[in-house]
Amino acid sequence: MHIALSKHLTFSLVLSLLLSVSASHAEKPTPLKYTPEQAKTTIEIVKQLDTKHYRTQEFNDDLSSRFLDDYLKALDPTKNFFLKSDIDAFEKYRHSFDDDLKKGKLDKTFEIYNRFNERMTHRLEIVAAQLEDTEVKYDFDVDESIPVDWEEAEWPANEKAADALWQKRIKANLLGMILNGKTLEESRTTLFKRYSNQLRRMQKQDAEEAYSIMMNSLTMLYDPHTNYLSPRTSENFNINMALSLEGIGAVLQGEDEYTKVMRLVPAGPADKQGELKPTDRIIAIGQGTEGEMVDVVGWRLDEVVDLVRGKKGTIVKLEVLPANDGPSKVISIKRETVKLEEQAARKHVFDVSDGQHVYKVGVINIPTFYMDFEAYRNRDPNYKSTTRDVFNLIAEMSKENVEGIIVDLRANGGGSLQEAASLTDLFIDPGPVVQIRHANGVISRNYRSFSPAMYRGPIVVLIDRLSASASEIFAGAIQDYGRGLIIGTQSFGKGSVQSIMSLPHGDMKITESKFYRISGDSTQHRGVIPDVELPSLIDTEKVGESSTLNRNALPWDHIHAVPHDKYFDIQALLPEINKSHNERLKTDPDFIFLRAQMAIAEEANSRKFISLRESTRRAEQEKFEQQALKIENQRRTAKGLEVYKSYEEIKEGDEEEEAEAQSAEARKIDPAKDPFLQEAGQVLASFITELKKEDQPARVANF
Repeated sequence: MHIALSKHLTFSLVLSLLLSVSASHAEKPTPLKYTPEQAKTTIEIVKQLDTKHYRTQEFNDDLSSRFLDDYLKALDPTKNFFLKSDIDAFEKYRHSFDDDLKKGKLDKTFEIYNRFNERMTHRLEIVAAQLEDTEVKYDFDVDESIPVDWEEAEWPANEKAADALWQKRIKANLLGMILNGKTLEESRTTLFKRYSNQLRRMQKQDAEEAYSIMMNSLTMLYDPHTNYLSPRTSENFNINMALSLEGIGAVLQGEDEYTKVMRLVPAGPADKQGELKPTDRIIAIGQGTEGEMVDVVGWRLDEVVDLVRGKKGTIVKLEVLPANDGPSKVISIKRETVKLEEQAARKHVFDVSDGQHVYKVGVINIPTFYMDFEAYRNRDPNYKSTTRDVFNLIAEMSKENVEGIIVDLRANGGGSLQEAASLTDLFIDPGPVVQIRHANGVISRNYRSFSPAMYRGPIVVLIDRLSASASEIFAGAIQDYGRGLIIGTQSFGKGSVQSIMSLPHGDMKITESKFYRISGDSTQHRGVIPDVELPSLIDTEKVGESSTLNRNALPWDHIHAVPHDKYFDIQALLPEINKSHNERLKTDPDFIFLRAQMAIAEEANSRKFISLRESTRRAEQEKFEQQALKIENQRRTAKGLEVYKSYEEIKEGDEEEEAEAQSAEARKIDPAKDPFLQEAGQVLASFITELKKEDQPARVANF
């Protein structure tokens, strides 16, 4: 105890000296000022939000109050730079932003930004000096911790409280790197570069970047998909469309200081490589196999994208942290262009037994709803589209005498609404597919099925949390018509439509309408709830429209249903189907393993604090590795596979599987290696069996 106290006093003395030196020599940043063009743009943004946005809300004192809270959160999400005195000083502006922004007055918002700039610059100078000074020591034997959830944290009361917070913050970062195999000196060097880079970028920020933060704090009060796009962002708008052009094929989003992977583009380089996962956080990027890793914590999203993008055929290395704060890993991905044919629908036929009968079933995997619009406009009779390709696949499977079809929409983030409607046309007779309600209240039902169903046999639609937009429209229509079973997990819940409008300076992407199912239920926020549920490692609190990150997401609601047929009495069949499904999940080794993984992840996510004592963290790491080894070997034993002797063997096995996953052969559909698809087949078999017992409508039962 005496030694630890002595070390703490030494640290405090050195830090105090650093603070006094920094305070005496540091110069305050030059305050930024807004331009007349930005003032004019602000007036137009407020006007368009008020008149064109789907959500009707008055721009009043209440919205002004919410703007202040969200603006402060956008600037300082982890409450590291502002002091309590700053927040108190801004309180007098709480109910005045509505009046100011309507007039294009940005004095107060720029005052807040300039105070942030000043605080952050000052703090980064102190931290960089501290990390560079070898006299400053760090004690990882002290029993202290740092909170996980910054939402619950308080703003530092004063400079002294901020110093104490940053002492813990630096130790947490250093300890994380040490646990990942770096020495203390290597960790100090990495962290020094991180904060030095952040300081340089902060010093280069201009009024344009400040203005973007302000305006997006305003637009996102209406919903997460309404955004101000600066001229630079407008030119590069496809940044949010997955870096699909000579990139890695990943949709990225800024979250606190990190760049988070939201989803992967089907058949894109990252998807094929197999290691990068949704909710992974990118902390460093390197170019080529030997390139130096550049720390990108605290970087803007567009800056990170600039490093991720590159020439086709080149290698980019990403160091990522998993969502459960486990050890980081470096992933190498070859940049490629995502080709239309690689995202095309594909099929596979396999046998499934319900215990008494063996059924031949087909699966059609649809990574996205695509259409070659250029070929279509050029009247190419062989243009590619989801519906045309699926039509041909069904025709092929009919010749193979399949008795049911699985439509696999996992990780399908949407695409062409027209294709979602026309694909539905293959499975239902003429009738509405989706309703769209516009901001003015007008409801359109123009997307319909126009032709008799091509395929009338039983179908199962497989979805997951990453199935969104057009996927939800198709799955929702199949469910509402009682045409088939939906199996999987709750879908994403993206049920809004955006358009781009020009502004005096930049553009705005604004939500103008909303999707509704023919039942009248919105797909927004709630998504599609499956008839038969499967477990998932994707945390709905972190991914999806209803996640805690999307506090201002449009709500779920309901409008009038459209008269429509019911093909099968799904509700009458579900009790027996779910009974056998749940019995299988209890004994299936892969799902037992998945539930064990979920329990470990839930335990990790339930932590309120992270220890800064090295021995405690290493014990936690050892516990995690032993848990992972135990559940993996239980799975392997149940499947008759050789067990692993150590956690290192698991990592080596994962690397071999990931290398194998990149081969063209591995891209083929293989139910034997996909427990979710295998279970979907079992559910389809149960569906067929139950249908044969029931008196179903003759016009759809001819399978």
